[in-house]
Amino acid sequence: MPTTSSPYPIGTPGVAWGPAEVATWRSLQIRQRSYDADVLTVIERLRERFDMVEYGVLDYALDRYPLFAIKSRDWRDELPTVLVTGGVHGYETSGVHGALQFVDQHAENYAGRVNLIVAPCVSPWAYERIHRWNMHAVDPNRSFFDDSPAPESAALMRLVAPFRDRARVHVDLHETTDSDESEFRPALAARDGAPYEPGEIPDGFYLVDDSEHPQPEFQQAIIAAVAKITHIAPADVRGEIIGSPMVAPGVIRYPLKQLGLCASITNAPYKSTTEVYPDSPRATPEQCNAAQVAAVCAAIDFALERPEPR
Repeated sequence: MPTTSSPYPIGTPGVAWGPAEVATWRSLQIRQRSYDADVLTVIERLRERFDMVEYGVLDYALDRYPLFAIKSRDWRDELPTVLVTGGVHGYETSGVHGALQFVDQHAENYAGRVNLIVAPCVSPWAYERIHRWNMHAVDPNRSFFDDSPAPESAALMRLVAPFRDRARVHVDLHETTDSDESEFRPALAARDGAPYEPGEIPDGFYLVDDSEHPQPEFQQAIIAAVAKITHIAPADVRGEIIGSPMVAPGVIRYPLKQLGLCASITNAPYKSTTEVYPDSPRATPEQCNAAQVAAVCAAIDFALERPEPR
């Protein structure tokens, strides 16, 4: 793993990558787990209870990945629609497994109350290689905009388009890991020919709200539910979490649409990006999955109990 004292092993410092550097980077990405075994087999088991939508296919050289969303069987257009996404960054494991666990354990509790659509693994190539980027060294979670360079992002936007303006809730499940500092941020700096500036990984769960349309009570309802499962990240000495001011316990804000983030793809009034910290000695994989599940349930419950904000 690169460190702050040595340059990233691909490319020339200060020079953005070209096709040769991307090809070198890609050659080093080794499949470490199976999308078919970990995700598609679970989806197949859920098929008896839910509808499945194949919303795209990624054809990546020798790798072909069908993209699936799980959908309420009792879908009714007059009901509020809830979107849950996981695995936009494939290496963020609890986002994928938390989404699947939510469907298996809780989705039927909302039958007849909301329309649910869950895309549990948006970026399967990266899931298998435990990486942030797709095959082309593109970050899907900075690519949710027209003419997206990431086919994963483009496919999800096509799926969401018919109900984009009718969605009530969107929860996008993520993790912040120690590897963000040891690998992914140094790689990003090298790819873009920029200097690497070390950051600090927060110890605990936090949320990202939309700075353009903040919903502080909604975010705090999620934080309260998750705090029963795992610890909430404190602010650092500057009062920040990953470089952004903490606006409430465990909450920061980003301009979601401006940054091309997944949580911007609907006009849902209630939206949040979760960030679990799986590398904490105080958290187990089971807790991380459960925290994601608790966040989704709290988000839906809050939206059902309150009128839609204007």
